[in-house]
Amino acid sequence: MTDAPTVAPNPFKVGVTLKGAASFEAEWLTPTVYGATGDETAKRVVELVKALADNGVVEIVSHAAVKMRNTHQPPPGKGGNSAPKTFQGGKVQTQQSAPASDGDCQHGRTLREGTGKNGPWAAMFCNGPKGSQCDPLWRQKDGSFA
Repeated sequence: MTDAPTVAPNPFKVGVTLKGAASFEAEWLTPTVYGATGDETAKRVVELVKALADNGVVEIVSHAAVKMRNTHQPPPGKGGNSAPKTFQGGKVQTQQSAPASDGDCQHGRTLREGTGKNGPWAAMFCNGPKGSQCDPLWRQKDGSFA
């Protein structure tokens, strides 16, 4: 007597991301759809997206996101107050170009943030060519750069 092979009931899984705008900070809906075949999964995706729109889910999420942005102000450097994010080369990039300030740097600066062994850090780095870059300005405890 041989055992029949075990087949997963839903071997296909599709995650769908519906974004409210092109920016990284826009509201997202991220439902997941399962199906026994690729065709079934694709049909379920279409059915789900139509149902989300027809039942007002997209509109409700959009209104809730606007309400959150209007009533909740995250601390500086967190959430909506952080540097704009972009997706490039398979990674989220957190860079923001900033103009030079009052003779500080003639090349302009780019904000970079990260977390090291001593905790979070941020600095404005010179955009000039290597060898002629100005010193970085590090974020101070008061949020300024020096």
